[in-house]
Amino acid sequence: MKSLLVSAMCLSIFAGISQEVAFEEYDLDNDLHVILHQDNTAPLISISVLYHVGSKDEDSQRTGFAHFFEHLLFEGTENIKKGEWDKIVSSNGGSGNATTDEDRTYYYEVFPSNNLELGLWLESERMLHPVINQKGVDTQNEVVKEEKRLRVDNSPYGKFIENIKKNLFQNHPYKETVIGKMADLDAATLDEFIAFKKKFYSPNNAVLVIAGDFEKDNAKKLISDYFKDIPKGAEITRNFPKEEPITTEINAKAYDSNIQIPASMIAYRTPGLRNRDSQVLEMISTYLSDGPSSKLYKKMVDDEKQALQIGAIPVTLEDYGMYIIFALPVGETGLNTLNNSIEEEVEKLRTDLISENDYQKLQNKFENQFVNSNSSVEGIANSLAEYYMLYGDTSLINKEIEVYRSITREEIQEVAQKYLKPNQRLVLEYLPEQNTAN
Repeated sequence: MKSLLVSAMCLSIFAGISQEVAFEEYDLDNDLHVILHQDNTAPLISISVLYHVGSKDEDSQRTGFAHFFEHLLFEGTENIKKGEWDKIVSSNGGSGNATTDEDRTYYYEVFPSNNLELGLWLESERMLHPVINQKGVDTQNEVVKEEKRLRVDNSPYGKFIENIKKNLFQNHPYKETVIGKMADLDAATLDEFIAFKKKFYSPNNAVLVIAGDFEKDNAKKLISDYFKDIPKGAEITRNFPKEEPITTEINAKAYDSNIQIPASMIAYRTPGLRNRDSQVLEMISTYLSDGPSSKLYKKMVDDEKQALQIGAIPVTLEDYGMYIIFALPVGETGLNTLNNSIEEEVEKLRTDLISENDYQKLQNKFENQFVNSNSSVEGIANSLAEYYMLYGDTSLINKEIEVYRSITREEIQEVAQKYLKPNQRLVLEYLPEQNTAN
């Protein structure tokens, strides 16, 4: 009873700490969506643009384009010389970067607040005036190849995600990796790169977010000055092929020359991020594998000494998701032993309610994550952009925690029964390459 009282007090404290994120949103005539979050408590500002383009939008014979453009659009513009972008940002006290995934590409800068106009100019240049020529394409092609060698080809367990995706997805473009195939990039023509830019990197396929220390009237004027004359692109239609339900366990093997310890990987195909069940699965992942007190870690690493490491990854995407559990064995422990131990814990979720104490721990963790995600202007800007573009509801930045609070122990059990049965899973043996001959 005492632990429940403490947990309830923690919930109350977190609720008091988290402040509602105030924002204003509107569209320019070219359909660029704008979101403004004004917070003058610190002299920092984040300027970001999220484009609704990821690896799922690529031609199946031209994979890797979205990630390639993450790099290419730093090459330079008609008014920014090649190699000068990062110098401009850093010399003005700022930092910036970009990320790409299956669904979106996100660019951002964080500056001292007196550089609002500079940040807007940079992003308008990226949208309107990028220089896409053969020299820049060749340069970035080598950069991407080196990144693939470093992060995938020569990295231990670096190819596990591509092996999971190609087995979980047969029809949807999620079956491809974000970094793509280097042969596709080598074969692409300059005209194909230009056409990809024209189709996806336009104002009507983007959201601009400003968060931090600024004055709205000034910001709106600058946004209009720098973005209103950028031409609207053609309407983008998406009609991706659907996947048939998995009804029989999929067994597969993959080999990696960079590892000595095999791994077992169990993966389930799950619903897209707008489905409430995806948020329940995030809670399930936290319950099973987040930290030393989680069920799988405590059982398989601490108590039974079966695994060197165990974890779970809920990959939440727009159309579908993936729930991946991975484990590395101790000594002579077989992969089947790991799989059986994992299934025992998943079966408990399907057949029994989690304890009230464990449920309160989950609620506390998600309250904490919610507070931390909105603790910086950079985090707020990213959340606002994704809630608008991917979830279709910007106000989730304040409301999503209510979704997690409303998830019940019964619902956790129901979702486990719905998606996490043995006949719905992929079991991937990820093995050292020398095992190929066995």
